[in-house]
Amino acid sequence: MSAGDHGAAAAAPAPATAAGGYLEPIRAGGTVLWRRSGAGTEVVLIRRPARDDWTLPKGKLKNGEHPIIGAVREVQEETGLTPVLGRRLPPQRYLKDGWPKQVEWWAATPAEPGGAIDYQANEEVDRVEWVPVGEAGARLTYDHDVQVLDTFRAGPAETFPVILLRHLSAGEKRTWDGSDLLRPLDEVGRADALALPRVVGAYGRPDVVSSAAARCTESVLPYTVEGDVRLRTERAFTVREGTPSYDVDAAREAFGRILDAGRPAVVCTHGELVPDLMEEALTRLGAPITQQLGLRKGSFWVLHVAAGALAGVERHAVRG
Repeated sequence: MSAGDHGAAAAAPAPATAAGGYLEPIRAGGTVLWRRSGAGTEVVLIRRPARDDWTLPKGKLKNGEHPIIGAVREVQEETGLTPVLGRRLPPQRYLKDGWPKQVEWWAATPAEPGGAIDYQANEEVDRVEWVPVGEAGARLTYDHDVQVLDTFRAGPAETFPVILLRHLSAGEKRTWDGSDLLRPLDEVGRADALALPRVVGAYGRPDVVSSAAARCTESVLPYTVEGDVRLRTERAFTVREGTPSYDVDAAREAFGRILDAGRPAVVCTHGELVPDLMEEALTRLGAPITQQLGLRKGSFWVLHVAAGALAGVERHAVRG
């Protein structure tokens, strides 16, 4: 399982280059933006006048842009609505005018209360409409969009995220002169901490439970301040000096309580504990353990949970 690329999708071979290699795909991101209304479940469709087509909101990522940030930006630009990301949907891979294209997809809800559309028509998108989900497939122009919609309908719409973050870069323990609990982020880690709010904030405003170690609390500090969310420390998620340096059973129990609470959360901890916490989550949620569960520094898992079961999982680095 590669970072940020999970689930099966319609695949198309990339055309060979003259040198015998393969072209990098055009990267894009989008969402199935949905809401509940008196008409039931509705999804947003957009019309592009230049192509006279109806599609789901999506667009190309900028060079080096994080797929999460790019998907949110493109949906905002095309609908006027800010998406709050839900469960990950399988990416789509197909040929576009002979070029390989890969689109990353999420289910999402509008951050704006009620999802009222206030969008100024332009030459790129002239109509943005909420459409009953049962009618949307017939309105869509492209089969690959219909496949995305069908995948959305096949799974739970309402989910909540639990994000498991390994703390950001903090140099080497052997080069730090002092208590390891006080070892701070290094230059790379501080830069990633400033990038974290836009990435984690795409999933709403989950509260944070962190190891008490300085490198963990510093990792999430910019997010908690910018998002105005609560931060509490948890001893069970803290790796300390001495033997034993942590209690696996206590950590798994604490993570289980967070999963059982049914509320969005970010948990920031140490690499030693990540595999055990993921194993606890997958076991509780009735999901198989089929992947390597560890994380590199500055990476995170997102578990999307619905009715006590795993509805989706994804893995990313903070800076893509």
